[in-house]
Amino acid sequence: MSSQESRSPDAGSADVSEAAGHPRRWAALLVLSSTLVAVTLDNSVLNTALPSLAKGLDASTSDLQWITDAYTLVFAALLLLAGSLGARFGARRALLGGLALFGAGSAIAALSSTAAELIAWRAVMGLGAAFVMPATLAIIIRMFPPVERPKAFAVWSAAAGVGVLIGPVTGGALLMHFSWSSAFWINVPLVLAALVGILRIVPSVARQGTTRLDLPAAVLSVVGLGALVDAIIEAPERGWTAPLTLVEAGVFVLCTAAFVAWELRRDEPMVQVRLFANRGFVLAAATLAVTFFALFGTLFVLSQYFQLVHGYSPLKAGLSAMPFAVAMATMSGLSPVVTARLGIRGTLTGGLGAIAIGLSVLGLTTDADTPFVVLAAEMALVGAGMGMMMAPASMEITASVPARFSAMAGALNSVVRELGGVLGIAVVGTLVSTHYRSEMADLHPTGPASVAERDLPSAHAVAAHLSPEDGHRLTSAADHAFTTAMNNGALVAAAVAAIGAIVVAFGLPRRTVSTSVATGRPTESTDARAVPAA
Repeated sequence: MSSQESRSPDAGSADVSEAAGHPRRWAALLVLSSTLVAVTLDNSVLNTALPSLAKGLDASTSDLQWITDAYTLVFAALLLLAGSLGARFGARRALLGGLALFGAGSAIAALSSTAAELIAWRAVMGLGAAFVMPATLAIIIRMFPPVERPKAFAVWSAAAGVGVLIGPVTGGALLMHFSWSSAFWINVPLVLAALVGILRIVPSVARQGTTRLDLPAAVLSVVGLGALVDAIIEAPERGWTAPLTLVEAGVFVLCTAAFVAWELRRDEPMVQVRLFANRGFVLAAATLAVTFFALFGTLFVLSQYFQLVHGYSPLKAGLSAMPFAVAMATMSGLSPVVTARLGIRGTLTGGLGAIAIGLSVLGLTTDADTPFVVLAAEMALVGAGMGMMMAPASMEITASVPARFSAMAGALNSVVRELGGVLGIAVVGTLVSTHYRSEMADLHPTGPASVAERDLPSAHAVAAHLSPEDGHRLTSAADHAFTTAMNNGALVAAAVAAIGAIVVAFGLPRRTVSTSVATGRPTESTDARAVPAA
């Protein structure tokens, strides 16, 4: 532990041996993982509730994208600042405060009466969650010795699979009996339970710094990311070459350049930009971004496909996500074994390859009448690929940088996850929306059915007020248009995953994780790798 890390500890922080780890580390890991379950559960429950939200709040596809993205955008944009505050004031304090804000935001979001109100409170929830993720990773890194961290990361990553696993089913069961607001009320008891567990079990760890906060960098990152995502989501409405779209793209480029220039000048920046000279760090981060791009983008459209095209109830639609979630959670738990055999490079390449194959098959074979068993096999393959690579990618990010940058690396780990997710929803959602409107405009250029051109929920709402014959004709056309659009989105996500697999296979430095015969614990061996200077 550096001298900077050892001074100004939290009250009650333990002096933990680097080799032995904290005596309560495994019990504390379960509590910390429960916080991740709460955060990922929220998004997966919300995916199930999207059709109900569209009806209950008269939300358009753009509104639904922002209801989802307001959370992930604020989450991603503020993670670095939140991680810096956590290092300054204590990771445990940041975790408790973030959870409390997340829970309060959830309760107020449940009372929203318009899409705009819900978007605003989702942003507040994202602010709270931004403090949770880096604080959780920082505590895990400090509690566990290096030889046990692969297992700890595997448990932590599996928790994301558990959230995805129980979220759709929980959301479906709630929506069978309650309104869409239940998708937010469910967070309140989960947060209360997590707060009690943290206070009783999770130890405080030493604060890692007392440097001044890098507020200019935080402002630049928030403005740049906000401009980028708004441009992607709103471009189908106002045009890709519209002045405002081009202005927002320019703002993103300028903010990114200014952010890099500012951080390079600082002695103690919020983000050590020189870390991006480390090839292993960059490629591991990119694999996480690609994984969450595919995860969020795919779930965003599949929920609507199951409920509206196949006519599933919310509960049945939630159960339909089980093959994906079970495979993801299972492979997350098995990832240390897979990584020990294939190495980190082989595991990441294989995981991205599985994602690419699964999404390609889904995009090439799915129509409005595809049997569920076929879809289940495709989802399971995608979920398995995601599950097997999350833990080793996170481990590579933290292991490929000097120890003094571990907290920063943990925050960046969460940033790339959420940025990948927000771009997945924005890009895939926009592609689906654009293609759907194009096909429907050709079929229904005028008359009442023109409302159906907006999105699939609108088409089904219009059909309910038409004659049975006309209604069936409209829903059939809309279902076909949406399914075709969804397939195109899946193929784009598959292409991104395939490119990622190729880049990782040829670009990631070889890093293996083997099992010591004497201890039964993972040990690491590393080829020469670029590590930035202090």
